[in-house]
Amino acid sequence: MQPDEIPPTDQHQPSDVIPEPLTRSAAEQLAGALKAVADPTRLQLLSLIIGSPAGEACVNDLIVPLGLTQPTVSHHLKILVDAGLLTRQKRGKWAWYAVVPERLDGLRGLIA
Repeated sequence: MQPDEIPPTDQHQPSDVIPEPLTRSAAEQLAGALKAVADPTRLQLLSLIIGSPAGEACVNDLIVPLGLTQPTVSHHLKILVDAGLLTRQKRGKWAWYAVVPERLDGLRGLIA
């Protein structure tokens, strides 16, 4: 077989890889989410919350595993909430955080 007769190994067309260009709004939302997870502490927070038995966690549940102070953990959680990756529900004097699965699925799709 001659080099010009070698069949292509990649069967994907460019349109299969990127179905449509992002709108400005979608790009801004995606960039915000990527900035939020571009920090090791925030990635750890996401993994701790995802792995918690109830699928949610209070700030006090996250301080010891991370070895950080409450204000620092709260700061990182706020960034994740603002990026739409976590929800925050106030119960009495405590705030509970849970992952927004659809938002994480969107990020997973970028690296899959």
